[in-house]
Amino acid sequence: MTGCQGELANEEFSVYIEDEKGNAVINETVKSLANGFIDLWLPRNQTYNVKIDYSGKTVEAELSTFDNDPTCITTMQLM
Repeated sequence: MTGCQGELANEEFSVYIEDEKGNAVINETVKSLANGFIDLWLPRNQTYNVKIDYSGKTVEAELSTFDNDPTCITTMQLM
């Protein structure tokens, strides 16, 4: 059995996600799981602007939750 392991396990991240209308959907500190990933739930069939901050580094991305969109995002890199 194989799995993925993120680099920052059990760490706290500042997560801000807003919908296309600019409404904040998530604006909180989130702790990564033991596998280093953050588990978030977003309503379906929408597009979101995501910003994640950690220890002076930031990543921003646009994500969407339509039928053919991925449910596991592994390409966001803190810079």
